[in-house]
Amino acid sequence: MPKIKKLNMSHKDRMAVIYNQVTQLFWLGKIETTAARAESVQSVAEKFLTLAIKSYQDTVKVTKEVTDSKGVKSSVEVVNDGINKLNVRRELMAHLYDIQEQRLPKEPKKDFIARTKDIKNPLLEKIFNVYAPKYAQRTEVSGQGGGYTRIIKLGARRGDSAEMVIIELV
Repeated sequence: MPKIKKLNMSHKDRMAVIYNQVTQLFWLGKIETTAARAESVQSVAEKFLTLAIKSYQDTVKVTKEVTDSKGVKSSVEVVNDGINKLNVRRELMAHLYDIQEQRLPKEPKKDFIARTKDIKNPLLEKIFNVYAPKYAQRTEVSGQGGGYTRIIKLGARRGDSAEMVIIELV
């Protein structure tokens, strides 16, 4: 793990705060926090994105035989995660918090269920299906990896004068 500032907390509390903020960063795209926390969040988030980028294409096609209610057997081709992608997925699941998909305003319940029935971990699906291909293509074009997040300074917070920043995915 990268060097993380102490943030005046115990190790367990500090890692819980950092992983929570990394989870929110991946889900929302940007968060507002203090400068010290943002630097720690940035290092962990970039590490996780690099793991996802290196393994997002690792898939295996498997043929399974399925028996329907009438007893008729048919073969179905299924795409599973490869060994590397599965390992990275499990590592991300161990550290990131589970965020469930929310129903859109005025979306019927039936449409919401149909949209989310195959998705067990929406955050991981977003990382592997949205962010990893986007940043892999960006790496291919520019020829350099990293730099997936940016920190924008906002100024001092009223009350304790802590330096506030916005950290966002580029």
